[in-house]
Amino acid sequence: MDQGEVLEHVALRARSAGRPVVVGISGFCGSGKSTLARHMVEALPGAVRMRGDDFLDPARSHLRSADWDGVDRRRLVSSVLEPFRGEQQGDFRRYDWAARALGVPEPVPRADVLVVDLIGLFHPEALPSLDVTIWCDVELDVAVSRGMARDRALGRRHEALWTDVWVPNEREFAHEFMPREHAELLYASSQ
Repeated sequence: MDQGEVLEHVALRARSAGRPVVVGISGFCGSGKSTLARHMVEALPGAVRMRGDDFLDPARSHLRSADWDGVDRRRLVSSVLEPFRGEQQGDFRRYDWAARALGVPEPVPRADVLVVDLIGLFHPEALPSLDVTIWCDVELDVAVSRGMARDRALGRRHEALWTDVWVPNEREFAHEFMPREHAELLYASSQ
């Protein structure tokens, strides 16, 4: 699907749901998740974004794991996704990368659509809390090339993390949890 078709599908789902809808966008590192999420929020009235990076554990996200355990899915689900879907009051804490700790409590957003973009999102811990699942359908080698180029442009030197940690994590997660197969929509990202 292209971006227009994805937006049309999400807008239709949001109108027919009768409650707030959570849209999960996942894919390999560098596949275009954040770009799609930003475009979606700009294009859909009543949509807000929850950055997946706010739910990474900085120590564990830089370690090898077969299930992307550096993604704090439990905190995301319990403090944001479930209260949002249930239209309940609640607070959550983003990870503050500058302070290297969880930030101050913030209220769970109120909106018609919550867009979450995150690696390792299509996992049994989070899938039941996602109403629409979108996979940025880019081959791993292409996504890695894009992600490494983005990091270099931002002055980040993560080559060893990419080759020694993130790419092996992506391969193992894809093999173990088959996230692409859990996607309702496959988005052909050209980033």
